[in-house]
Amino acid sequence: MDSQHRRTVNMASSEADHSPSNEEPQPGDLIEIFRPAYQHWALYLGDGYIINLTPVDEGPAAAVSSVKSVFSRKAVVRMQLLKEVVGGDSYRINNKYDDDHTPLPVSEIIQRAQLLIGQEVSYDLLGSNCEHFVTLLRYGEGVSEQASRAIGAISLMTAAASAFSVLGLINTRSRNRPF
Repeated sequence: MDSQHRRTVNMASSEADHSPSNEEPQPGDLIEIFRPAYQHWALYLGDGYIINLTPVDEGPAAAVSSVKSVFSRKAVVRMQLLKEVVGGDSYRINNKYDDDHTPLPVSEIIQRAQLLIGQEVSYDLLGSNCEHFVTLLRYGEGVSEQASRAIGAISLMTAAASAFSVLGLINTRSRNRPF
């Protein structure tokens, strides 16, 4: 993918893949933050601030790298400094859906985002997660490749478990035959 869609920055070392002058996030950009066990998503508002979902029962500082956020059923929409949310993790500007979805005008994205700050929203890892939230703001449609991959993996495991159950049942029945 070209550099317009994906650019990675490591906040711990302050090194960027490209020159910092033209690699600063722009208002409306999707920010993918790489946590140790998952990716967190935010939307860049401008002046160093992002909007993102954090667990209801944690303060902004505690929510920075909490895995608990993945299992929460409710979230709060917060405006925070990008550098504080990223902490020592790395992030990239990742407008990966721009080829398939037309971004809304930046002014509309920002206006929609600002209306939600401080609101409590439902959160579901597979159906309404942080990636769904920011893509809904950017495109008017919630999209999550991360959730689609998880659903695919769950479906595959379920199918495999079913197949093994059926095979076990067939094998058990064939051993119990009197002939």
